[in-house]
Amino acid sequence: MTARADRKDIASASPLTAYGLPFRPAGLALFLLCLAGAAATFSFGVTSIASAWAEPEYSHGPLIPLLSAYLFLRQMRHEPPIAGPVGDRWTGFAVMAFGLALGIFGNLAQIPDIVYYAFIPWCWGLIMTCFGLRRGFLFWPPVLHLIFMLPLPNILYWKVSTSLQLVSSEIGVAFISMMGIPVFLDGVIIDLGVYKLHVAEACSGLRYLFPVLSFSYIFAVLYTGPTWHKAVLLVSAAPITVLMNAVRIGIIGVMVEHTGIEWVEGFTHFFEGWVIFMTCIAILFGLAIVMQRLSPDPKPLSETIDLDFEGLGDEVKRVFSIVPSAALAAATALALAVGLGWHFLPAPEPVKPERASFASFPTSFDGRPGAVSVLEPNIEKVLDATDYFSLSLPGDGGAPGTSLFMAYYASLTEGTGVHSPEVCLPGGGWEIAEIKPTTVQVDGPSGAQEVLVNRAIIQNGQFQQLAYYWFDRGGLHVTSDWELKFRAIADRALTGRNDGALVRLITPVGEDGMAAADARLTRLLGQVLPVLPAYLPLDDH
Repeated sequence: MTARADRKDIASASPLTAYGLPFRPAGLALFLLCLAGAAATFSFGVTSIASAWAEPEYSHGPLIPLLSAYLFLRQMRHEPPIAGPVGDRWTGFAVMAFGLALGIFGNLAQIPDIVYYAFIPWCWGLIMTCFGLRRGFLFWPPVLHLIFMLPLPNILYWKVSTSLQLVSSEIGVAFISMMGIPVFLDGVIIDLGVYKLHVAEACSGLRYLFPVLSFSYIFAVLYTGPTWHKAVLLVSAAPITVLMNAVRIGIIGVMVEHTGIEWVEGFTHFFEGWVIFMTCIAILFGLAIVMQRLSPDPKPLSETIDLDFEGLGDEVKRVFSIVPSAALAAATALALAVGLGWHFLPAPEPVKPERASFASFPTSFDGRPGAVSVLEPNIEKVLDATDYFSLSLPGDGGAPGTSLFMAYYASLTEGTGVHSPEVCLPGGGWEIAEIKPTTVQVDGPSGAQEVLVNRAIIQNGQFQQLAYYWFDRGGLHVTSDWELKFRAIADRALTGRNDGALVRLITPVGEDGMAAADARLTRLLGQVLPVLPAYLPLDDH
């Protein structure tokens, strides 16, 4: 029996058919007022999504709500109205209250990521309030699909992007080597001798990964084959996308070798878009066809994908017959109260502490003048810092030198945020051999003190360097970028201040060994710490 016949049988078996539902103006009014109240709370997050959708990685975003709506109406055909009372609506109200509370917190912290992620549980709570817990819970597929319209939080985006860059680079270089072309990989730099290709963030694969994952999710939902087939389609989407992106990088390398960089730059823009995306989709279709042919009861792919659109308009009309339950009335009152109250409870004004510019930071330590350097424009753009400082100091008596790098961010909850060295260093060809939070003893002008840092040993081939770094939040040393993010969110909501910085000291490990490297960094740290408060202001509470 087809899905279309199933829908007709279900509708005819119900005492309330799709065309014979009673019009309940009270329920419709509560539903619309509830949406209006929630709009005031979530508008900050929803409007910010538009700017994210302008980015290539999330350009598919506007389609996601439409596709989720289709999945929702399709699910409604299997959940016809019932004549009896529904008594398990209050769980939905609780979920809606949680979504509103999370949305208010995101507004207070002025972090759109929190607000628009809070919108998803609120939507699910509204469904469970209208349908009841047991039946409303069944609508999780269209609700979960909404996640694909949301951008990743920046702290997660950079970690995922960097990992995919490295994987794509390695596979791409392997492909180039198979073509008999000499090539060397240094982090995410593909060295072809005459040309060097940088596998930038746009080449990480995220540009194709998100839309392909969304497509595979819908494909799996509409696919009527065995559950394990659905699981394979979902799980295979990511590796297929990464592999095809690596092939793209490999082809670009081959084209550079034979035609030069100028022609490939135009070719890249054409090839990296629809060709890669459609190839990934074609592979998913091919995988589904193969699994069907290997099944005990093989069917054509057209018969295993439920794309029936008949009767969806009738399901839309059911909004006019929403039951005006006590839970929906309470949810509407709460949404209106929160939405209106938000206008009388604005977020704390951002606190911008007074600080000196890094332009006046000392450039000489231990009587040895250092050299200040400026980042390349593309690196500076990715860093996206409010102010930064990079200083190289010569060694003493032939010993290796040291360097100091600081990046200050006026807001840790806007823009790209602090980039952890754990993310950035591998892209430059460095491997992190060891990293752990460490308390070091420092001799400063006010005497000995203990300082918390991340102590990292990094290496590139046989060459090793030792690094001390930490994230500064108002004078507090934080060793985890996740902890820094959470502290910034809480401080923005409570005090209005959410600035912070990254401080990194680094030195080569020379012939004098690791202990000497530690001594060099500890000595420099003791001299830098007393100067920092003027440039990285302390909290006043």
